[in-house]
Amino acid sequence: MILDGKKVRNEILENIKNVVANENLDLTLAIIFVGNYAPSEVYVKNKVKYCDKVGIKTKVIRMDENVMEADIIKEIEKLNKDDKITGMIVQSPLPGVLDLENCIKYIDPKKDIDGFTKESFYYLAHNLPGLRPCTSKGIMRLLDYYGIDVEGKDVCIIGRGNLVGKPLYFEMLNKNATVTICHTKTNDLKDKTKKADIIVCGAGVPNLLTSKMVKKGAIVIDAGITVVDGKILGDADYKSLCKKCKYITPNPGGVGPMTIAMIIENVIEAYRMGGSK
Repeated sequence: MILDGKKVRNEILENIKNVVANENLDLTLAIIFVGNYAPSEVYVKNKVKYCDKVGIKTKVIRMDENVMEADIIKEIEKLNKDDKITGMIVQSPLPGVLDLENCIKYIDPKKDIDGFTKESFYYLAHNLPGLRPCTSKGIMRLLDYYGIDVEGKDVCIIGRGNLVGKPLYFEMLNKNATVTICHTKTNDLKDKTKKADIIVCGAGVPNLLTSKMVKKGAIVIDAGITVVDGKILGDADYKSLCKKCKYITPNPGGVGPMTIAMIIENVIEAYRMGGSK
């Protein structure tokens, strides 16, 4: 069965649209966009597009690729103090030697829509209320929508990055799954994936996961993104895996739409937390 992220995204956004309209909410998402990286142009346009669909305003702050890091931090601090700004995102990656980690640590955790600050990560790790990283949160919501309970399941996550692997580890652990994280130094990856009930790919390596590496009836979530000749490729060999898996996400069309939905949902949650007055 295909886990349709687009369908779930649309339902979530329709609900958010009703909430914004019924409560007459005045919300604004600020996006700091440095440089002109083409994939980021697409991601920013999508964020603006879906915010507009639900009645959330956006403010895109464009900065030259040669901007000083201190100027980005100054803009973040300005947005922190602006009561009209509900939340913010620093679009990644930043060009050149600009340090994303150093920049985002200045974001007020109540306005941290991406869920990247150390405070947000602490809340996640300790299962406390807070703004969650959007991709891992979206994966959990997708599983929940289709009635897939992770409690007691053996989960194998391929990739230990800050966007997918690490936050998803805690999301799964908080739901009582038994979690293994694999990475470039893992010995015998197939041995780990073959035992797993649920496999999440987030390494950014096309066709990394094949049907020979999973047991029959496994669940595969493909969160990998690699752009080759303008085409998005996932980590899973979808054609072979869909014949063997009980559930599988398409890519694109699975995790990506859920990430967008969670970004929009986090704007609402930031408002509830007091990100803007």
